[in-house]
Formats: sequence, C-alpha cells, structure tokens
Amino acid sequence: MSRWQALADEDARWGEAGRTATLWWRDDDAVDVGEPLDRLLAIARDTATPLALAVVPARATSALASRLAGEAGVDVLQHGYAHTNHAVAPEKKIEIGLQRPAMLTLGELGTGWMALEQRFGSQALAVMVPPWNRIAPVLVPTLPEIGYRGLSTFGPRPRVHPVRGLLQVNTHVDLIDWKGGRRFAGEETVVDALVASLSRARAGDGEPVGVLSHHLAMDAGAWDFLRSLWEITKTLENVRVLGARELFGAEVRGQGGRG
Repeated sequence: MSRWQALADEDARWGEAGRTATLWWRDDDAVDVGEPLDRLLAIARDTATPLALAVVPARATSALASRLAGEAGVDVLQHGYAHTNHAVAPEKKIEIGLQRPAMLTLGELGTGWMALEQRFGSQALAVMVPPWNRIAPVLVPTLPEIGYRGLSTFGPRPRVHPVRGLLQVNTHVDLIDWKGGRRFAGEETVVDALVASLSRARAGDGEPVGVLSHHLAMDAGAWDFLRSLWEITKTLENVRVLGARELFGAEVRGQGGRG
C-alpha cells in the first residue's frame, strides 16, 4: 500500500468518526530574502496553503519585511531572539534556557517582539517559537506576563494551555532528518509520521497537527515532497489546513503598523 493511500485511509477514518482533522504549516529560521524563501512562498501561493513563518528578530532584514508585505496567507511568528545557543556541550542547544539570568533572556525576547511588530506590523503574531523547539519549563509561565499568547514547539503538547493565557499549538512532522545528514527524511518516513500524528489526534482531543519545514536547509526531495503534500491535502475530504492566525486566535495579532 502506498504511503499516500495510508494518508487517504486516515482521512476516511476521520470522516467515519464525523470529525475533521486540522493541519497547519510552520517554517523556521527566516531572516532574509533569497531563492529558498521565494521557492517557499511560491509553494504556499500555488497551493493556497497558509504559512506560518518563524522569523529570527535580531537577524531579520527590512528586505524580508518588504518581501512578505504583499503575501496573503503568511503570518510571522517570533523565533526566539537571535537563534543563539547558550548551552555548553554535551547539553542540547537552547536559547531560551537557564544558562543566563532570566531577566536578560526575557528582556531580549521583549526587544525581539518590538522589532518584529515594528517591521512586520499586523503580520506578526505574539506567538513564541523557541529555537531548537526548546524552552526551559520554568520560563513558560513568564511568556503571557510579557505579552505572548501562543507557544509552538515540537511533538504532542502536554496541555492545550500550559499556563493561563497561553495557547500551545505544536508541530509534529519534520521534513528534515537532522541526525542523518541534514537531508530529506524520505517520503515513507514523513508520511508515516503524518499518519501517526493524525491518528493520535483522532484518538485524543483533535490536536492540530503541524508540518515543519526549514527553507534554508531543504534539498530537492524535501521541496518536491512539500509541494506534493499540500496538493494532495486539497483532495482529502476530512482534513482542513488552517493558518496560525486562525489557530491561535485574534488575541495574538500584532497591534503595530508598518512605519
């Protein structure tokens, strides 16, 4: 049985249950314009798929803001501050951790949000995407205190709201095999992960399933798969693809304007 047929079968199971699955798409590490970004935006536009772009505030250029300004269906999320690793080996890489004073880390995040809001205006949503999908648990409760309304990491979320005032919507399916040469993980692996994630969501509370791409690290196989995925998704009767703005709600919208 083809892997795509397995996806169609899972779609049918949602229909039999009288339910609709939710997918969403997040792409990480955006900082500037270039051919990879153009290719990413072309797929989003051609397949009419909403895209959540996680942008690194300290490195984001005005050219990136100008490029995204005319792209309908693209939301900007905050990807930490500078995507700098503060861990010491053999610790796993982390930026939003306890290696430095919490006030310094939170101050950087606040500075990053102001930069995003100024540059990207209403496209920017108050959603934190920690670099490497890691954040020290003790810092999570501070996020709504400094203005964030959403959190997005990787894997099944432990709770819909980790703390009051903070909604968590994660990604679950990564196109890249980071430990196996930083290349496309392969159609079989990725589709199997997608089907498994949808099945888990169906057995649970219907958690939105997130597809994670990295436009700066993708090879030809990953690009081809990404386009195929969103084209095939359009043929599924019981799967909807939502944008970050819809998933996280109106309260996460940036309030600033382009200046």
